[in-house]
Amino acid sequence: MVYITSWDDFVEKSVQLFRADPEKTRYAMKYRHCDGKLVLKVTDDKECIKFKTDQAQDAKKMEKLNNIFFTLMARGSEGNVFS
Repeated sequence: MVYITSWDDFVEKSVQLFRADPEKTRYAMKYRHCDGKLVLKVTDDKECIKFKTDQAQDAKKMEKLNNIFFTLMARGSEGNVFS
């Protein structure tokens, strides 16, 4: 498991992982209220990348990532999601 420290790198690697194998890629999130930490994880069982934050403003970024994955799932993995 690799923790990515940059949000932009995490999004880019997540999209690449999904496009490589959309059938097996999973996206999970975990929030620990006692720590105030949010962990996002994208995996295809061969590679696993994670992003960890304790910043409240990153919730908006998480919402944008959800929209990117919804778009990829609806339009297909070759759809343009960054326009």
